[in-house]
Amino acid sequence: MKIFVNDKPVELLSYEELDPAKSFDYTFSNLEELPLDIHWEEDILFREPSHDIIIRLLYLLRTRKMKELDSITLVTKDKKALKDFIKSRFSIIKAAGGVVSKKDKVLMIFRLGKWDFPKGKFDKGETPEECAKREVEEETNVRVKLGPHICNTWHTYTQNRKSILKKTYWFAMDSVNDSSMKPQAEEGIDDIVWLSEADAKTALINSYPSMRYLFKHYLKNHIKS
Repeated sequence: MKIFVNDKPVELLSYEELDPAKSFDYTFSNLEELPLDIHWEEDILFREPSHDIIIRLLYLLRTRKMKELDSITLVTKDKKALKDFIKSRFSIIKAAGGVVSKKDKVLMIFRLGKWDFPKGKFDKGETPEECAKREVEEETNVRVKLGPHICNTWHTYTQNRKSILKKTYWFAMDSVNDSSMKPQAEEGIDDIVWLSEADAKTALINSYPSMRYLFKHYLKNHIKS
């Protein structure tokens, strides 16, 4: 499970999932308190972090820029308990969206100054698949055919002083009819375009890390295979 907190990736792993070939710039084990002189840069590993450490990490990530930090990894013997504790610190919201393809191009939207993929929150009683298809069609006015699940992304934000953790289900989709394609202006979407893989990667420089994570999974699982 990877959570993007203030656009910084926090990965939750069991020891079995920890790649022995991956190197970390700083490693801390069984800490009860964060060192005052900790260097918030590059890749940091915490083994068996206490609840107090986790709370402090989440607070610092949400309130500080930490421009030099690349990633934080939390590894534990009880991954489920770690996930449940982190989730308990947030209000959970679920959403779904899609990466829509037409031949060798993908559909991208420009929303709030960044390139993005269409997505939106669940309506009551919807399945992830139903929500994804509806939201994509509403935001782009492109009729689509639902394809396989790509991955889920998790990211945090603050709304009305509440800490939100949003889980978004992502699906590959095929364009069925884009003759009436137009951005849904009331959702803050200014533009909508078909882009080649190379152009999409360039556009994603001006996007969110979670969207680059999504597109990497999309290319790996549904283009390269």
